[in-house]
Amino acid sequence: MFRHNGAAAVRLTIAATTAATAALTLSACGSGAPESDGTVTVWTVETQPERLAIQEEAMAAWAEESGVETDLVPVEEDQVSQLLSAAALSGDDMPDVVNAISPGLVRSFDRDGYLDHDAAAQVVAALGEDTFAPLALELTSDGDELLAVPSDAWPMMVYYRTDLFEEAGLEPPATYDDLRKAAEQLTTTGRHGITLATDAADPFTQQVLEFLAQGNGCELVDDAGEATLDSPECTEMIELYADLAGELSPDGTQGVESTRSSYFAGQAAMTIWSSFLLDEMAGLREEFTPSCDECADDPGWLAENTGVVPVVEGPSASGEAAGYVEFVSWGITDGADPETADFVEYMMSDAYVDWLAMAPEGKVPVRAGTTDNPTEYMDAWSELQIGVDSKKPLSDVWPAEVTDTLAAAPESADRWALPQGQGAILGPITSELPLAKAAADLGSGSVDAAEAQTAMQDAVTDIATRD
Repeated sequence: MFRHNGAAAVRLTIAATTAATAALTLSACGSGAPESDGTVTVWTVETQPERLAIQEEAMAAWAEESGVETDLVPVEEDQVSQLLSAAALSGDDMPDVVNAISPGLVRSFDRDGYLDHDAAAQVVAALGEDTFAPLALELTSDGDELLAVPSDAWPMMVYYRTDLFEEAGLEPPATYDDLRKAAEQLTTTGRHGITLATDAADPFTQQVLEFLAQGNGCELVDDAGEATLDSPECTEMIELYADLAGELSPDGTQGVESTRSSYFAGQAAMTIWSSFLLDEMAGLREEFTPSCDECADDPGWLAENTGVVPVVEGPSASGEAAGYVEFVSWGITDGADPETADFVEYMMSDAYVDWLAMAPEGKVPVRAGTTDNPTEYMDAWSELQIGVDSKKPLSDVWPAEVTDTLAAAPESADRWALPQGQGAILGPITSELPLAKAAADLGSGSVDAAEAQTAMQDAVTDIATRD
């Protein structure tokens, strides 16, 4: 399991960068350092119109303050890697910074030489390393090198019907045994115990697998980069997934839309989903609203009768079970305008609350506050409004138990491959989806748990040993 053993090295790198910044500034004129073209170009994967508007307003404020123009370019997340590669080849279309990029993309961009480590470390040092969640810095680093500036986070969680659990006398699904028992007991005529992702073409399926894996110490690879999905810990995880995805979950391919719909309709007692589900479940987004019988008269009924579990502990966890948290980052590109670091600092300070306000349920701050006010951003975040068509403060819609779970997410997570220094494997794992394919076969019953485990192990071995 991940043991936070890289924090000291990250501090040394940031400190060294801070000490060197003044010298670099003095020598920049003759050092070959990037020259400013007067415009900071930002690629954003936050492409929804309302989120673009918030970003444009923040960037306009920084531009007025700094005297440097900005250019915001919307890029879909599934296209950003290909477009960045094309821009690098063209030589004149590279962005200065890309925002909200996943750990897999951070590693992929770094492997291709696109990221400026020193600029990232400079930003964190200027803002105060101690104001960041240590885990966010560690999982955004490669050894002693900070690769990007961690921005915010979102967790995967088990959502469960508290009314059904209480009626059946069940414990919250916080362990493998309790999750399996609840799914079995609550599977009845007209309702499944759980609705689970089984789509071979959707990264969501692999995220569910990793969520379950982190609760049992099931690792993707070891420190040498060798696949470890054949471990006993992974056997237990895959057998649990097989049980849940079989008779206890709806038939057919299940993905983002269908799992949400099943839970919202009251057709499943549990689901595993990201925290982005919270505003929709509260009836604040017309496109996706609860449709259960009880929800007809009270759109907030399902939220009032739902609990969340961020970590499902397996039998081999040895008391060190972790959750799945996606940390997204600002990736400053190599050769970016020198003003870019100041821009990212602004977005992580003056404009940080506005950034989090784009989707508070899925943007948990990794900076709780400033040196002078250590809880400034977390306090503001808890009062932000969630929703799209209707809006309510997060703390008004969800009880403290849920908001506290979200707030703690950046401190209680692990991720595949990153602690082992093998983050580069995440790019092909995410793009090729071999684990999702094996899980889909397992869910359909075309293979058993042992066959699925072998397929997963072989696929990761193949990717890990490529030149």
